[in-house]
Amino acid sequence: MIISSLLDTDLYKFSMMQVVLHHYPAAQVEYRFKCRNPGVDLVPYIEEIRAELEALCSLRFTNDELDYLRSWRFIKSDFVDFLALFHLNAKYVQIEPSAAGNGEIEIRIVGPWLHTILFEVPLLAIVNEVYFRNTQPKLDLAEGRRRLRDKIALLRDTADYSGCRIADYGTRRRFSRTWQEEVVTALRDGLGEQLTGTSNVWLARQLDLRPLGTLAHEYLQAHQALGPRLRDSQVAALETWAKEYRGDLGIALSDVYGLSAFLRDFDMYFCKLFDGTRHDSGDPFEWGERVLAHYRANRVDPSSKVLVFSDGLDIPKVMQLYAHFRGRCQLAFGVGTNLTNDVGPTPLNIVIKMVRCNGQPVAKLSDSPGKNMCDDTAYVAYLRQVFDIPVLAGE
Repeated sequence: MIISSLLDTDLYKFSMMQVVLHHYPAAQVEYRFKCRNPGVDLVPYIEEIRAELEALCSLRFTNDELDYLRSWRFIKSDFVDFLALFHLNAKYVQIEPSAAGNGEIEIRIVGPWLHTILFEVPLLAIVNEVYFRNTQPKLDLAEGRRRLRDKIALLRDTADYSGCRIADYGTRRRFSRTWQEEVVTALRDGLGEQLTGTSNVWLARQLDLRPLGTLAHEYLQAHQALGPRLRDSQVAALETWAKEYRGDLGIALSDVYGLSAFLRDFDMYFCKLFDGTRHDSGDPFEWGERVLAHYRANRVDPSSKVLVFSDGLDIPKVMQLYAHFRGRCQLAFGVGTNLTNDVGPTPLNIVIKMVRCNGQPVAKLSDSPGKNMCDDTAYVAYLRQVFDIPVLAGE
């Protein structure tokens, strides 16, 4: 059994789920899976993935887990009471070979947002672990441990980088659950205060670390169908978030419509209201410079705000960004696959993305070609027009 606790997911799933319970309990959504690695045949593992899905759906939150969630300042008691009754239901998930017959698989999650939002992270972890335990059954993790020691030493021992801190964001694409636990334990013991925490709630509880996360792309995408008019959907999403958390969890995600569209909506009110912004596509140095300039233009001291970097980072890239921006703002770095699936074999680049909400297409149009995922080209074209988003080279 790969997933043994419903806490074995990322924090932002719980923070978004609470908003769904309080504001959009009737919303209906659809998610779809995509493997971006060419030539990966996942079809032989469908039955194994289905079996792990059934095991996942047998789990319930324990009283101790609920008490842990209740201890967080920003979690409301009625949400914990709801989770006490909650379980995932496999009827909302379809796993089939692709009709193209090319070795790809199709995973569709369709149902109430409130009852499907927790599927994404554990399902991705299941696909990863099933694939690697079948294709790499006797892999010696000595190479992974060597690479991990080198990363820890580089960050810990390089002069003038004691203030450079990272967090684990690697649940979705980890090599295995036990390997992620070993990695995060080694980071905690080797880095001390240079490890700020983990996005994985189960590991945070097990290892006495801070759980980290706020919101994901799906939250802003859903508002394309839930908000007032489409042009105001990003503003509506941020305002609903602020209404729910009243100053907690104040990191805004900036790339659902690209940075230019985000900055047009992220006015002085939001600049002052939110603690910072998160980068997840496009050139991180250019992004950071533009965000800092935007704060200054809105009469906000950039040194009081946080820039969170989380797009495909490794330790050398973290250190480059830290050297470039330190002293000008507060910095946070979330490192994922490069920590939890750097053991030798090529990691899977797999995602599960929301593609519909309340029967309407929704999409992300980020600053990185290839990250966008929507099956309705007419809607994508309309979205580009509404938010004045240019077509990027490679799209």
